[in-house]
Amino acid sequence: MSDELAGYVAGLVLECEDVPKKDKLKQLTVDIGKDESVTIVTNAPNVKQGVRVVVATVGAQLKDGETVKKATVGGVPSEGMLCDSPMLGWVGGGAGAAALLPESYVPGSAPPTSRPRLDGKGEEGEDGSAPVAKPTGPGVDALFAKKLTKEEKKALAAKKKAERAAKKAAAEAE
Repeated sequence: MSDELAGYVAGLVLECEDVPKKDKLKQLTVDIGKDESVTIVTNAPNVKQGVRVVVATVGAQLKDGETVKKATVGGVPSEGMLCDSPMLGWVGGGAGAAALLPESYVPGSAPPTSRPRLDGKGEEGEDGSAPVAKPTGPGVDALFAKKLTKEEKKALAAKKKAERAAKKAAAEAE
């Protein structure tokens, strides 16, 4: 596990209940591979019983430098927090929505370093991360080629001009 994700683990949501008198808060019971499950309060809209999530456990260091602590949220004690994609440095996935994992992740295991595919399609890396982009072909790849600087354009134009002049001189010499 990378140092950036120390204290972050895969978790399985065992129970998901609405927090009384709170519109968006949910109280979760999450298996994180320890002897006892932990209670986590979240407002992530995509969480339900049976999904696998990434949990920042108590003591984990967040990207903003803060440390996850036990806290009371909406009158309910919370022992960790669910992570969203930006919090993990993943590309894709929205802020505020819990980062979901495929069923292959066992509670307590290290989360992947990039966003995994949940549909089971594509070539996955050993850690279940999203597949690496492949070249699409000469026509499409050219669209994304590096643009030339002014100096490079001038040098290329001078080179073409010299080639045309040499070709013209060779034709006249024949």
